Amino acid sequence: MSTDTDQRRVLLLAHPGRAQARDVACQLVDALTGHGLRVRLIPEEASALGLGDAPAVELADGGDPSADCELVVVIGGDGTILRAAEVAHDSGTPILGVNLGHVGFLAEAEYDDVTETIDAIVERRYTAEDRLTIDVSVSREGEVLWQTFALNEASVEKAARERMLEVVVEVDGRPLSRWGCDGVVCATPTGSTAYNFSAGGPVVWPGVEALLMVPISAHALFARPLVVAPTSVLAVEVIAPTHAPGVLWCDGRRTVDLPPGARIEVRRGVRPVRLVRLHEAPFTDRLVAKFGLPVEGWRGAGERRRGDHRA
Repeated sequence: MSTDTDQRRVLLLAHPGRAQARDVACQLVDALTGHGLRVRLIPEEASALGLGDAPAVELADGGDPSADCELVVVIGGDGTILRAAEVAHDSGTPILGVNLGHVGFLAEAEYDDVTETIDAIVERRYTAEDRLTIDVSVSREGEVLWQTFALNEASVEKAARERMLEVVVEVDGRPLSRWGCDGVVCATPTGSTAYNFSAGGPVVWPGVEALLMVPISAHALFARPLVVAPTSVLAVEVIAPTHAPGVLWCDGRRTVDLPPGARIEVRRGVRPVRLVRLHEAPFTDRLVAKFGLPVEGWRGAGERRRGDHRA
C-alpha cells in the first residue's frame, strides 16, 4: 500500500452484487484517475467489480484500507455505508455515499448525480460533519465479554420468536423499569431514522447531541421512547432467571449472543464518524425527500414574501 503523502487518494467501496454498482465504480475509477487521483480498492471487491487488473487501481494490502485516504466513496445503500463506517472508524476518514438503495438516508448523492459528485471530489467542493457514535460493551458478572461501536444503533433483541425477553433498563446507574419485550433499541440521532424509527422512536435532528432508548413491543405500564443527555450511560440487563436467549446487533452488522445475566452498556462513542456533505440542504428537506412526505399546501415561503413586501 502506497504511503506517499502528496498523492490524493480515495478508497472506493461498493456493493459488488449489483450491476449498477459495477457501472458506477468503473465510471468513478476512470474519472478520478483521469484527474490524477489514486483509487484504492479492497482486493476481493476489486475482483468482484472486474477492476482487479485495472492499472489505475491501487489494491489495499492489509491494515487499515482507509489510512492516508482523503475520502471513502461508497456506492450502495445504507448497509454499504455502515460497512464503510466500520472500515473508516479508526482513521476518521470522511465517508461520501452514492445511493443505489431505496431510502439511502446516509447517502449524500443519488445515482443520477454521479457526474456532479465526481466534480465535487476533484475540486474539493465538500464539507465533512461529525456524527455522534455509541460505544457498546457486553459484560457478565463484571467480566467484559465483547466491545464495539455503532453509528446508528445497538439493539438488544430476543433470539427466540415464541418468548419475550425480560430486561431491566438503567439510566446513569439507576434502574428505570423492567420490561417484558421483543427488544430494546439504543440509538444515536443519526440512527433515529433507521431501526429506531421503525420501532416508534422519535426523529432527532443530527445537530442535537443525545442518546435514545426505545422499547420494542414492551408489556409494561411505562414503556415510552426516552431521549437522554449525550453524557448519560444507558444499560440493559437481561434478567438472569429468564429462559429466553437474547442477541445484540450493532448497526445490523456486528452481533453477539446474550446469555442470561448479560449487561449491555451504551455510552457516547470516543470517535465520531465523519459524513461528507455536498449540499447545505436543511435536514427537514432531507426528511421530505427521503420519505416522500406530503407538503402540498404549505404557505410559509409565500407568507414571508408578503411580509417582506409589506415591510
